[in-house]
Amino acid sequence: MTDTTTPTRGRSDELVLDEAPPPAAPPPATAPPAAPAPGGAPQRDPRKAALLRFAISITALTVVGHVFLGFEQAPIVPIAAVLVAYACSIGLELVDSWARGTRAGYAGGPEEMLYFLLPAHIAALACAMLIYGQNLGVYLFAVVVAVGSKYLFRLRVKGRLRHYLNPSNFGICVTLVLMPTVGFVPPYMFLNNTDTFFDWLIPVAVLSAGTLLNSKLTKRMPLIAAWVGGYAAQAVIRDVFFDDNGWAALGMMTGVAFVLFTNYMITDPGTTPTEPWRQVVFGLTTAAVYGALIVLGVAYAIFFALVITCALRGLALKVGDIRRTRAGAVGAVA
Repeated sequence: MTDTTTPTRGRSDELVLDEAPPPAAPPPATAPPAAPAPGGAPQRDPRKAALLRFAISITALTVVGHVFLGFEQAPIVPIAAVLVAYACSIGLELVDSWARGTRAGYAGGPEEMLYFLLPAHIAALACAMLIYGQNLGVYLFAVVVAVGSKYLFRLRVKGRLRHYLNPSNFGICVTLVLMPTVGFVPPYMFLNNTDTFFDWLIPVAVLSAGTLLNSKLTKRMPLIAAWVGGYAAQAVIRDVFFDDNGWAALGMMTGVAFVLFTNYMITDPGTTPTEPWRQVVFGLTTAAVYGALIVLGVAYAIFFALVITCALRGLALKVGDIRRTRAGAVGAVA
């Protein structure tokens, strides 16, 4: 997100499990068989499990939202967004693999194609769910930017290309900046057609599912704790020093949108650190940048704070890689 993400020859998406596991290379003829997991069952890649579960979760929320909860976007929006994301991902991967002389990430059979498309699927539904515009083109633009950012904004670290901006978050930010008539969905949308019981049940259910996913598979609980703690701290600081309403800021933490961002957007394994202490730095930095943007009067600060933090992390990764390269060169000369 060693620091960091699992590289995939320059690929990775979105809400936020954004990283498709790399296609397995065929083992040499003499390679020993993979060690079975305890009990004799073959080991499963936790990245694939997390990716699949998140794709299922965001798909289920999209369906339930449009059928029962009163999502305000037209039903065609998520369908068109997913189809465009698939086409964009396959096309860009085809061009990229041809240009670099590597095998396309979707090559290798139906399973490889499935896991290759899951990040695009997630990014598309995230963009379709979290922004609100007047026409379909707004959403498709956000999806194309999100998918394209994985190929445009990447750097080489330890000999491998990796993207460093959270794709769906970046697609949303670019759309909000370039299209003034587009906005973030109203927070009440997630509870449009519910009564008091479901007003409590839905955030708790989303929180529980996200916590289970991040604790068991993505291992991003230190990041979540740092982000939530840092968010609460900046709310108190704004209340004390900048005459903001601290209770109102803290109240945002109880909404479905905040829970979704916390459990599914900011925790994207493809664009966040792996080591716990680096996760803490990432979460606290995002909260601090968010607080600064709010004080400056920046709208949609939660998304822009994540973009800025990801960009800073990308810069840190590049500087670290340059230092390692120079240290290795000095060692070779010596």
